[in-house]
Amino acid sequence: MEGLALLRGWAGDLDEGFTRERLAEVRRLLDDPVLAGHPGVRVARGSAADGYRQWAPSYDEPNGLFDLDEPFVDEVLQSLPAGTALDAASGTGRLTERLDAAGHRVVGVDASPEMLARARTRVPSARFVQGHLERLPLPDASVDVAVCALALSHLPGLEGPLSELARVLRPGGHLVISDVHAELVLRGSVVTSLGADGGPGLVPTYRHPVGAYLRAALAAGLQVRRCEEVGAVDDGAASERPARRAADADDLGPWSLWPWSLLDLAPEASAAAWTTPSTILWHFQRPDVAPSAS
Repeated sequence: MEGLALLRGWAGDLDEGFTRERLAEVRRLLDDPVLAGHPGVRVARGSAADGYRQWAPSYDEPNGLFDLDEPFVDEVLQSLPAGTALDAASGTGRLTERLDAAGHRVVGVDASPEMLARARTRVPSARFVQGHLERLPLPDASVDVAVCALALSHLPGLEGPLSELARVLRPGGHLVISDVHAELVLRGSVVTSLGADGGPGLVPTYRHPVGAYLRAALAAGLQVRRCEEVGAVDDGAASERPARRAADADDLGPWSLWPWSLLDLAPEASAAAWTTPSTILWHFQRPDVAPSAS
């Protein structure tokens, strides 16, 4: 956090006083016996299957990213007639529910049986199928609208899933994507995935730049209708709080709450470092007619 804040100062966003304060704070943190004496945590690469199995019971608890993508999805759906819809990586069915309420005949696809079990209870009128984004279990040109929320960051590449989503769209069909922004992943927002022994682990998560989505979508024959990068705005409130000092190692919180539980150790640096988009939102459309060869 301090490093990101200092980079903002280097770029000219913040003044010399801010930079000197950050350097002094870095020295203080390095001299803090609780922090300097902390052994750290060795975190393994977990699996998406384990992570979402563990998250399924609490997935529908309040989540700030849901608040960012759901209004965008609603705006797109309001402009479309009811038809056949796909919720790809449907999770517990939070967007399936919105598609269903908009009058669509919905099929949800997800790789996690635990998530699908909750989705079937939540939206009994929808059809749910276990499957993967890279191999959607649907025929070509079979849906009028598809949504895919907060899932693509778990895949190392975007070409395969974007090609599959384009494949199942009918000509003129619409695709809405939300994803965790690369900048938020960079700051440590990653889903936990405990190991078999309960040891620390994280779900594989990749930082896809804006251009990666665009290149994959264009290669799949999709047209861009809209793109938004939304997230936190620094209102100055965080930087006005006094920095908290850790009383003991337990006061830092468990590893699964990092970096969130550490932000108030350096609130001014945190406010500067976290003023960044949290979510990237896309609205694509498959053309009504395939482009003719020149």
